[in-house]
Amino acid sequence: MNVLSQAWGWLTTSANWSGTDGIPTRFLQHFEYSVEAVLIGALIAFPLGLLTGHVKRGGLVVTSLANVARALPTLGLVVLLVVVMGVKFRAVMIPLVALTVPPILLNTYEGVRNVDPQLTDAAKGMGLRPWQVLWRAEVPAALPLILTGFQFAAVNAVANTAIAAYSSFGGLGRFVIDGLATTDYGMVAGGAFLIVIAAILNLVFFAVLRKLLISPGLRQKKPTA
Repeated sequence: MNVLSQAWGWLTTSANWSGTDGIPTRFLQHFEYSVEAVLIGALIAFPLGLLTGHVKRGGLVVTSLANVARALPTLGLVVLLVVVMGVKFRAVMIPLVALTVPPILLNTYEGVRNVDPQLTDAAKGMGLRPWQVLWRAEVPAALPLILTGFQFAAVNAVANTAIAAYSSFGGLGRFVIDGLATTDYGMVAGGAFLIVIAAILNLVFFAVLRKLLISPGLRQKKPTA
């Protein structure tokens, strides 16, 4: 029996779909961790990206912060924080947030900074205040890049939330860790498959969001990060 058939057998076993260790529960935990990481990352990165993009200053600082956050070794940082802070949720959430910040920050900054000056001049000519120019003209025009940044952040969070299992937390990574510990490779492959499915669902969600929020003429903008 190969690994794929083992994974299929594990996924189709009804006992794995119920209880506190069942797939639905672990999937929900994974979703909650990922959403929380993206939301916290957005609270940090989105306002900073809007501000620096609007004033068209601070590009070096933005790029430097993003590169530092991207260079952090996620698993190594989790292990270090668990040693320093103990087995706490913050020890897992800090590295996850660090992964969500760069794409949101860079894409928001680049999206707002590169809005056509004629558009912002027209908005100013209509008597709009600076914050109104930002929200009514710059953000709508920059929305394709902004959503791309959030999409990358969400996929990063979903893919790396599996590390929560290393610190005795739940999520889909629990199946991978427990499967390796018990040499149940069907569980390992099944857990990995579910993580991939979660990432694909993220992509589908943002594809729908683009169709709902972005006009067809703006959907062709290239991603920044």
